[in-house]
Amino acid sequence: MAKKLTAVLGTGQTHHKAKRTDVSMPGLIREAVDRALADAETDWSQIDAVVLGKAPDLFEGVMMPELFLADALGATGKPLLRVHTAGSVGGSTALVAASLIQAGVHRRVLTVAYEKQSESNAMWGLSILPPFQMPVGAGAGGYFAPHVRSYIRRSGAPEHVGAIVAAKDRRNGARNPHAHLRQPDITVESVRTSQMLWDPIRYDETCPSSDGACAMVLGDEAAGDAVPGGAAWIHATAMRTEPTTFAGRDQVNPRAGREAAAELWRQAGVDDPLSAVDAAEIYVPFSWFEPMWLENLGFAAEGEGWKLTESGETGPDGRLPVNPSGGVLSSNPIGASGMLRFAEAARQVMGRAGDHQVDGARLAMGHAYGGGSQYFSMWLVGARKPA
Repeated sequence: MAKKLTAVLGTGQTHHKAKRTDVSMPGLIREAVDRALADAETDWSQIDAVVLGKAPDLFEGVMMPELFLADALGATGKPLLRVHTAGSVGGSTALVAASLIQAGVHRRVLTVAYEKQSESNAMWGLSILPPFQMPVGAGAGGYFAPHVRSYIRRSGAPEHVGAIVAAKDRRNGARNPHAHLRQPDITVESVRTSQMLWDPIRYDETCPSSDGACAMVLGDEAAGDAVPGGAAWIHATAMRTEPTTFAGRDQVNPRAGREAAAELWRQAGVDDPLSAVDAAEIYVPFSWFEPMWLENLGFAAEGEGWKLTESGETGPDGRLPVNPSGGVLSSNPIGASGMLRFAEAARQVMGRAGDHQVDGARLAMGHAYGGGSQYFSMWLVGARKPA
């Protein structure tokens, strides 16, 4: 049976900050949910199910939070699913929600992702000794810095490329009223003089630690047709995983990411992603991951991603605007970060992105990755129904 057409009817997100002490965890989520319902011009009575995602429970120290959040989510008496795929969870949560409509199980689904990092310590949560697994012991930056060094060595990328990405995304974030970090005056030079944290990753090339939430209302074809101004139609979805460690694994250009992207383009009938896509919200927690993922996703040949970045083609007026919202480098409520990429892609094709709207955006990509670059989820959304 063919997948049923599915669309984003509305999106909502919180204002992201280092500490949202003004709201509880349920209050934080409700802020995003209420905005998504209002944006979709719908109410609780029309929601058939709720799909919730967040990063590891240790990040806040609240186990199985979906149970006590059910009331705030409006899930009382309705199906409630919890999704967890490390940092990519916001994206995979949206894909699970979409699949319920694509399969004809529900007509409208509310999907939510969040993190309230200020209530615990993510660095500690990432550094514990898990059973039967290799311990990280260095947090995310310490884990990924060797991959960045490998990319630079393999591609021959000049050392200023990371600073170009950081300055671009932070300036983009300054146009996003929801962004945690808003730095309109940041420059490549100022980034390059910031403190070195994990060689070659500097302080200003690193994502913040944010409290925040994101929500979307997804609907079937009839619901999408009724959206004033047009819905964001889901053209393709893909999700792939691979083990954290295995012999011969390429952590610079992971196979799971390549295969997920290939499946995305196949579903959408896209032969040349760089020419077809008008805007891309790519999960870039450390600046060097922009050129790395441009290659992994098929926008550039292997070893060539940094050239696309250096040329300015990923800027807001470039050939492929990447992270016009400011991306993960500007706001990072980990569990919600992936869904923010998906929601921001939808906002672009709906023409609802405000001051960071890309002119003429008709097809946009949302991307998320997590774990040790082992979980990948992505979608392609468009202003028109898929053919």
